[in-house]
Amino acid sequence: MSIIELKNVTYKYPLDEIPAIKDLSLSIEQGKVYGIIGGNQSGKTTLCNIIRGFIPAIFLGQLDGEVRYKNKSVQDYNIGSLASEMGYSSQNPFTQISGVKDTVAEEIAYGMENIGVSSADMHEKVEELITLFKLEELKDKNPYELSGGQKQRVALASVVALDPEIIILDEPTSQLDPQSTEEIFQIVDRLKQAGKTILIVEHKVDLLAEYCDDIILLEDGYLRKCGTVHQVLSDSSILEYGGSLPQVAIFYLEQLRQQESVPITMTEAIEKLKGDRLV
Repeated sequence: MSIIELKNVTYKYPLDEIPAIKDLSLSIEQGKVYGIIGGNQSGKTTLCNIIRGFIPAIFLGQLDGEVRYKNKSVQDYNIGSLASEMGYSSQNPFTQISGVKDTVAEEIAYGMENIGVSSADMHEKVEELITLFKLEELKDKNPYELSGGQKQRVALASVVALDPEIIILDEPTSQLDPQSTEEIFQIVDRLKQAGKTILIVEHKVDLLAEYCDDIILLEDGYLRKCGTVHQVLSDSSILEYGGSLPQVAIFYLEQLRQQESVPITMTEAIEKLKGDRLV
């Protein structure tokens, strides 16, 4: 079931002559994880801001076409109420720390305070998120004393704390090392199991191949590809539009010259090798 619909959407920033998003139509299904890929200036962040109603309400400019959330125009929602249903984490965690709380635990609780969550429920949720995001050793530290990667995890925990129906993550691992990056994607998988709809802007396609259901490829504001993770990330034509392929797919396409049943994860490659041996 579609929860978000975009129909023939074109958007142009104030003072710009060329639209950042061009005649884009897209359907987002409830409970799925979508990876959004494309080169720089392809429109990824702009698309996220259109979906969450910040365009044109905050960024102004000219928006044509139709954007609907739960069968209602996004522009008919109050921007505050929409924000409570669509959690957003930007690629820059430094801008997401409130600056009014002295500890990580208080920072995670801040959003819940603003919407009137009871003290008992808030305490329980904070402890749950501290464990989930592995922040135990940091919970009493000042958020501004943390590293970029640590701030990123706190920012993500603060988003999840509000229990939004839609979670939009704009390059959530940009400040993280490989281990922390893998842990964030494992959290994404848990959120999916909890029924959340998740959109992830990310360049690390090997992880998108493992954790996403569908892939959206943008190039120069156009929607170039949209399909299942396997359909898109095994298709070498996405390279023409600034997309990237997982390392496993590159190996099969370039080294083995294989064009059909191309695996995109190590797990798929292992299963394929087992199957080939049985033939």
